[in-house]
Amino acid sequence: EELAKLREVAHGQFRSVTIPTLFNPKAGAKGLEEALNELFRQASLHIDAGINLLILSDRGVDRNNAAIPALLAVSGLHHYLIREGKRTKVGLILESGEPREVHHFCTLIGYGCGAINPYLAFETLDDMIRENLLEGVDHYTACKNYVKAATKGIVKVASKIGISTIQSYLGAQIFECVGLQQKVVDQYFTGTATRIEGSDLAAVAEETISRHRLAFPERVEHPQTLEVGGDYQWRNEGEGHLFSPQVIHSLQKAVRTGNYETFKTYSNLVNQQMQQIFTLRGLLELKPQKSIPIEEVESVENILKRFKSGAMSYGSISKEAHESLAIAMNRIGGKSNTGEGGEDPERFTWTNERGDSKNSAIKQVASGRFGVTSLYLTQARELQIKMAQGAKPGEGGQLPGGKVYPWIAKVRHSTPGVGLISPPPHHDIYSIEDLSELIHDLKNSNRAARISVKLVSEVGVGTIAAGVAKAHADVVLISGFDGGTGASPQTSIKHAGLPWELGLAET
Repeated sequence: EELAKLREVAHGQFRSVTIPTLFNPKAGAKGLEEALNELFRQASLHIDAGINLLILSDRGVDRNNAAIPALLAVSGLHHYLIREGKRTKVGLILESGEPREVHHFCTLIGYGCGAINPYLAFETLDDMIRENLLEGVDHYTACKNYVKAATKGIVKVASKIGISTIQSYLGAQIFECVGLQQKVVDQYFTGTATRIEGSDLAAVAEETISRHRLAFPERVEHPQTLEVGGDYQWRNEGEGHLFSPQVIHSLQKAVRTGNYETFKTYSNLVNQQMQQIFTLRGLLELKPQKSIPIEEVESVENILKRFKSGAMSYGSISKEAHESLAIAMNRIGGKSNTGEGGEDPERFTWTNERGDSKNSAIKQVASGRFGVTSLYLTQARELQIKMAQGAKPGEGGQLPGGKVYPWIAKVRHSTPGVGLISPPPHHDIYSIEDLSELIHDLKNSNRAARISVKLVSEVGVGTIAAGVAKAHADVVLISGFDGGTGASPQTSIKHAGLPWELGLAET
């Protein structure tokens, strides 16, 4: 209804036109490029004719017409009009079946789209109502709730970077591109940071056409069903995951049986995954060097001292898991990390008949300062200042109220049942001098502990790391986008952060 009003707008100086964003799939990459150029040409002519609202629509998809990827069309047109000096004369509106998640909306807005009509998402809600998957909800309520949730998600993402209004986020393109060819980025996503090469326009067209063929096959030999996806959770025929059930099972079996051959099976599976381009480091081929006598190799005990577990807070994972990690790492001589949720003081002195300890060697100091006391700081071998988290850069930890049980609230010195959200920034750190002061205070609280500062992989992290070193930190930790627990939103885990390889290389 709102889109229909914009189509027929005749108020004052506003005039609108709808431009199709379709191309002939049989023409391949050339057809996609020609369709984009035609889209840009038409938009420019309409602006010259006095049109100031452009509605880009992919309705009309059929066997002979595939949809141009929505972000490619929007961003490409946005930058084309900037180069032509016409961008401020027109507003961009998108009518598309492609966007459905918060990340999709954020990227579209970030690349200049002023309004979005995700019609397929609304039609999907209608279908769910008909199938009784959404009981007691009518079309209006379902769509209203969807829009409300998406809006809250967009505002939350904008707030990560310190932007408080959607108008300020519009066209800001605060993103980094991973996996697109530099030529494509320069042409259609001008000014976006990118540090590695990747798919060209032909590959983008090929992916788009392959999805189109699934919707319009040459011959229908069996009932058509949607692909399982598997993006968020592993599925047998879906997206590949680093930690698949097969990998986890082989690791568990190797540990439980103590069989070296089983462990080799596990390590081979992991190495094969690296070669399947699941990670950037998997693209590297290490040159073999001349082997050295085993006597000259460091002892196992010394090597294990460098092993550290990830920072996962008590509350985002269970007490049993948190304590088991601490015992295991202490047993092998490594270090476990408390995360930002504090630690039960009883663990500092607990031991059993084997001499095991539940005390985590690394104590984290984050923006919320949960559980940070003088006693907590003195029980560490390493104190870690968490400036940001790789799984959700720009966000603090988020523990829903339902997970803040009395025993967790006691450790965090908070109120049971009340959600705990760490501020995205440290409110007492606005400069390298402020960070240096915190490092100085922590060193005075525990002279024996090393001080590490946790940063995330992003463009410019090298400059930040240089400042951290000048602030007299002992260790700089570059955190990648892997991981994420119950305190991290799925949107952040999947779409925020970068591989640690990029951050490490820059640092």
